[in-house]
Amino acid sequence: MNKIYLDYNASTPIAPEVTEAMRPFLTDHFGNPSSSHWAGQPAREAVEHARVQVADLLGCRPQEIVFTSGGTESNNHAIKGVFFSQRGRRSHIITSQVEHPATIQPCRFLERLGAEVTYLPVDGTGMVNPDDVRGAITDRTVLVSIMHANNEVGTIQPLAEIGRITGERGILFHTDAAQSVGKISASISESGVDLLSIAGHKVYAPKGVGALYIKQGTELEPFVHGAGHEAGRRAGTENVLLDVALGAACDLARSWIGMPTVKKLRDRFWNSLRESFGERVVLNGHPTQRLPNTLNVSFVGRSGAEILTKLEGVAASTGSACHAGSVVLSPVLKAMGVTKESGMGAIRFSLGRSTTINEIEYVIDQLKEIPGS
Repeated sequence: MNKIYLDYNASTPIAPEVTEAMRPFLTDHFGNPSSSHWAGQPAREAVEHARVQVADLLGCRPQEIVFTSGGTESNNHAIKGVFFSQRGRRSHIITSQVEHPATIQPCRFLERLGAEVTYLPVDGTGMVNPDDVRGAITDRTVLVSIMHANNEVGTIQPLAEIGRITGERGILFHTDAAQSVGKISASISESGVDLLSIAGHKVYAPKGVGALYIKQGTELEPFVHGAGHEAGRRAGTENVLLDVALGAACDLARSWIGMPTVKKLRDRFWNSLRESFGERVVLNGHPTQRLPNTLNVSFVGRSGAEILTKLEGVAASTGSACHAGSVVLSPVLKAMGVTKESGMGAIRFSLGRSTTINEIEYVIDQLKEIPGS
């Protein structure tokens, strides 16, 4: 059985270069990076070098990078940290209806503590209108959190326009860049964000590591209180092994920005689908402002979950679930106004650095052989 992995938006394999960077910290360099003696010094130097590597990818200062356990923690730290630092003064947060649960759920939690949250709509391509952001801002707005690129459909949000709006009003701007980092430019200067979240396992590093960019001077309550690690932002002995891995992955990612080869494969995949299925397959997400590796399509009138079960050896994701005969669309597809007839057939194919044309052609051939297609 062929095993074809087309779920890179869910998780990436660890790059060989990242594995090699980690190896010395599995065998030799065991010291505590907070220790000043000979055993701790190599660990401290490794963590700070990794911090530089992450900062270089984003175009920021190393001291503006805080290592975390992943994208979820980074989002929680940004959203809760801003809210708690401003509690009693401003408590209004603006986000969108298509955010990852790692953003939506912290906002829901803060609503229980008195926060007011505006969940902005998106258009049929999954894009937020910057004018809606401007119109939602009040004197009590403390934070705008809009993801850089959607994990399901790949739509890239107009961060620069939103950043200009928040900058003019003196409001902090956070973006969940878990899906965009390493695929497209996530330059801090271009986006105008004050806070940016990274997830290691989306950028060919291991699971369990991430980072949060915090613009110098930004007031933020620490995520973990304790001995003052990570410049007082996140207490706890640094995970040297995983920090090194993320640094190496970010250094490697600099040569992959734009992913032209992957984008070419994705477009060929989409063209082949249209040639094979015509109007029975439709694209979900923005036709051009979309991650270069992401192809979310709906097989109209079909069940995406059932199709996936018949694609032997193919790993991909579906955008709906069937329960007792009823179809439940993902919140993202629902917010985009996708109909149940179309949404029930949604499948996300997300390509990666090692995807080949032979794999794409195999999937196309398998899809054409499924009864009813």
